[in-house]
Amino acid sequence: MFPSADTDLRNSKVTADLKFNKPVLQKGCRKLEVLELRKLLAHWNIYTGSCSHIFDELLEDAVRKFQRQVFLKEDGIVGSLTWQALYTGSPINMPELRIGASGDEVTQLQLALKAAGLEPGIVDGVFGPLTEKAVRNFQRRKGLVVDGMVGLSTWRALSKVCR
Repeated sequence: MFPSADTDLRNSKVTADLKFNKPVLQKGCRKLEVLELRKLLAHWNIYTGSCSHIFDELLEDAVRKFQRQVFLKEDGIVGSLTWQALYTGSPINMPELRIGASGDEVTQLQLALKAAGLEPGIVDGVFGPLTEKAVRNFQRRKGLVVDGMVGLSTWRALSKVCR
């Protein structure tokens, strides 16, 4: 089941309902699922290489790029979360963030806002007033609900900026 123009797998309910019984793939693997991985990455305009069942360095680089885009750990290994993100083209399991939040996800948010040409203040992993202002400006620019909180729709829009 590959994403297509007829199928909108970006719906989070669909994502939650899908069961991913896929093998973990990494550089050096020789499995038929590597072909599926290549097709999914090509669908998201991340990969344009050959169609082989061998997981090579070029494919690993494409996986890392995709993982960066959807805010996953950039390890080049295709596990359950990466498979889910490949089928939806969206970030998976990102927390809702608002003023007062802190941690790695806030750092990712601040970096993504900078990539979008906004100024969230110092990239320190703390969701303060400048980060909130940048979020509101981003939401306004993208036609989203302007509430200063980062939920699923804001994460999705940010992942499009990080391509």
